[in-house]
Amino acid sequence: MQHLVEDFLQYLRHERGQSPRTEATYAALLGRFTSWAASQGVSRWTDVRLAHLLAFVQHERQRSLATEPRDSPRRLSAESVYLEIAALRAFYRYAEAERHLPLNLAEQLSLPRRWHRLPKALTHTEIDRLLSPVTPETPATLCDQAVLELAYASGLRLAELRSVRLEQLHLDAGFVRVIGKGNKERVVPLGRQAVAAMRRYLDAGRPQVVTPKSPAAVFLTRRGSSFAACTLWLRIKRRIRLAGIARNITPHMLRHSFATHLLDHGADLRVIQELLGHASISTTEIYTHIAVSRLQDVHRRFHPRH
Repeated sequence: MQHLVEDFLQYLRHERGQSPRTEATYAALLGRFTSWAASQGVSRWTDVRLAHLLAFVQHERQRSLATEPRDSPRRLSAESVYLEIAALRAFYRYAEAERHLPLNLAEQLSLPRRWHRLPKALTHTEIDRLLSPVTPETPATLCDQAVLELAYASGLRLAELRSVRLEQLHLDAGFVRVIGKGNKERVVPLGRQAVAAMRRYLDAGRPQVVTPKSPAAVFLTRRGSSFAACTLWLRIKRRIRLAGIARNITPHMLRHSFATHLLDHGADLRVIQELLGHASISTTEIYTHIAVSRLQDVHRRFHPRH
């Protein structure tokens, strides 16, 4: 069964242009099913029946969490079950289209209702504190400043920030070309302050760490190498602490702040979708819930007859 899963993963990598992280997620989710199937005596995909898929989903709903004690009542979340079913459906669509399997059994699996958590954004005050320049200027502080300004100005994902290359920057014209999920390219404008921070870093910071072996990545470590995702995030976390922001900030919150603040100031939702690189407007619509919630809060606090 694993051979067909590997074919599917190669399809994701080479034809769909999915990121290594997405590929690894699919591998883990499908690996869970193949391991369960083996425990049931099923060794080939052609032997899998709908009853097996249904039994697996039920098994997952009842499975104890590996991180919890055996007697813990906590079970797999609906979100996790959703992802496992979605992985099976994507795999079966591929297998049927490529004629590896005669029938898409997984299309009969219903997806559980997902609970959409509203994305959290930083306040304007927190953003101002976070983006205040740090002195004295060093290659590291200039790099951090440029990363933060670019993140808030463009809404880039963490993976996009660390992989942006010099040729993607068009600072004279005030924009950056971004290669996002699925190798889709989008153009994102940059404001004056972000452009100024980028120029300062490229002129006075990056030249001091670049080496003959350095890649063309914009942001480089002290050794002149590309940032690992965890290293870049630790640098951002350190700046958050320096800014005196006590609450827990995740990498995506800068992206959420970018989108939320654009919407607050009247930006069109379709424009925000394009800037964020969302394939579907339904993904972007989550930010309208934040705007409505904020309006209701303002109305509740200030309307005389609420």
